[in-house]
Amino acid sequence: MPEYVDFVPRHRFQPTLALSPDATAVAYSSNVSGSYELWVVPVHGGEPRKVAGLPGGAVRQMAWTPDGKELVFSADRGGDEQYRLYRVPAEGGEPTEISSGGDCQRILPAAPFDATGRLLAYAANDRDRHVQDLVVLDLQEGTERRFIPAPGVAFEPVGFSPDGRWLLSAGFRSHTDIDCYLIDLSDPRPEPVCVRAGRGGGVSDPCAWAPDSTGFYLLTDAWGEFTAVAFYSLTEGTLTPVARPEWDVELLDAGADTLMWSVNQAGRSVLHAHRNGTPVALPTLPSGVITACDVACDGSIAAVLIDAATRPAEIAVLDLEGCRFRYLTDTRPPALQTIEPTEPEMVTYPAGDGRHIHALLYRPSGEGPHPVLLSIHGGPEAQERPTYVRAGLYQYLLARGIAVFAPNIAGSTGYGTAHQRLIYRDWGGIDLHDLDHAVRYLHTLGWVDPDRIAVAGASYGGFAALSCLARLPYQWAAGVSICGPANLLTLAQASPPTWKTFVATVLGDPDTEAERLLARSPVTHADNITAPLYVIQGAQDPRVPQAEADQLVHRLRARGVNVRYDTYPDEGHGFTNRDNEIKAYGEIADFLVSQLR
Repeated sequence: MPEYVDFVPRHRFQPTLALSPDATAVAYSSNVSGSYELWVVPVHGGEPRKVAGLPGGAVRQMAWTPDGKELVFSADRGGDEQYRLYRVPAEGGEPTEISSGGDCQRILPAAPFDATGRLLAYAANDRDRHVQDLVVLDLQEGTERRFIPAPGVAFEPVGFSPDGRWLLSAGFRSHTDIDCYLIDLSDPRPEPVCVRAGRGGGVSDPCAWAPDSTGFYLLTDAWGEFTAVAFYSLTEGTLTPVARPEWDVELLDAGADTLMWSVNQAGRSVLHAHRNGTPVALPTLPSGVITACDVACDGSIAAVLIDAATRPAEIAVLDLEGCRFRYLTDTRPPALQTIEPTEPEMVTYPAGDGRHIHALLYRPSGEGPHPVLLSIHGGPEAQERPTYVRAGLYQYLLARGIAVFAPNIAGSTGYGTAHQRLIYRDWGGIDLHDLDHAVRYLHTLGWVDPDRIAVAGASYGGFAALSCLARLPYQWAAGVSICGPANLLTLAQASPPTWKTFVATVLGDPDTEAERLLARSPVTHADNITAPLYVIQGAQDPRVPQAEADQLVHRLRARGVNVRYDTYPDEGHGFTNRDNEIKAYGEIADFLVSQLR
């Protein structure tokens, strides 16, 4: 039987990539050498080459200069999410920092340059820790222009119009409240203007400019529960639908006369493309999830990052003229050469209030009875999808005869805005109700051993796992929490400054709702936790500080509960160091097998 390490992909990617202006190379961030560094791979085949890296750092976002001679990228250190900006020759070399000032969260868009390559747009909270400004940096003169958002809005730039007149940005309040903002750079004293490209208070998320600068493409829920593709005309001030599927459109990019988007269809990505408004025939793609997409400037090809339950994330290229699909990378681990990986089954179960919850069910071979891991995704505004989850952990557990059940409970994306908003200001409420019914559903499956059910999750999923252990009346076999909040009140109080509006909207206001937040916190009900527990925490985590784990572990150990607690001093919210990730998930795998087998 292969060990866990045999299921680990050869390397992993950050969810971003960038095609060179001449469409001959793809830039990406990979941890093949141990930490996330900047790499480039030729589109027509050949060995990848490393362009840049930073000691103890992780490359997060990248973009090419318009002439293709350089790359800019953002990077943080130790997972602290304090991003700095750098530039480096495309052939490689020592990175040069182009950001100034102290540590802050700098956000680099996919298309940060104007057509000349002189102006660079990004967002930063360096002026005020609580406000995410829009900054235009003149790389030639070293000067900047700064644009300040309205209260409660965080700017996330999209890019300059091709004619250089306009700068487009998203104005973010929450995942379901996004507006478009335009800045007329021809005005000597421009101000950001909110463009109501949809219904107020909904999603109007700008994505890409039209090549003639007459308008831009965006994702919007203006016409219903799901996000559609639309075009906003600057001259007419009108919003025109381009595609309105009965599922969420989640990725959108454009190049020349070609528009491409991905539809989240029951968790799987379905890609579509138009050229001059006419559908383009696309090659058949593997069944999985597209996490990044970049269309070439001339519209001839597109690069995608695609992840599947049976094959780890890979970079691939789509030839839009020849209708061909090719992988550019191969990260498959040794175990996939000897074991047939398991595809999940899409199932639904009743939530008890008339709703039905979608879930992924991974069943091991054999009649059973099988133990089960109830796996809860993070977010909570995220989705469990058919990907190669947690560096191969699911497939390893399946090979050991352990099933995995991964539901998309209230708050999950992909099933309409109403389902997503159910979690707002109700953490530990309706979500826990849905998890209770998940366990009840598992008890109805004849091949499941009801006495061997464990629960695990990371981030919000860690909070939900702890809530299950503390508040649901089951004899859990084990639990795992990775960077999981234990106290919603202290979590809200310690959240990053630019998240204040988001936290008040989605979680709750710690100044006015302290009693409710405490009542829903796992630490409040810690005396009910009796199952063996494994807690993992990054010491540099800016989202869920280490104090969240410390207070829970202290309470449980004082009662003699079996708790294993591992901290990683050089990690933040998740893993950026490959060795740390392999060690952590290997330990989790051993822990779950020992408790469930």
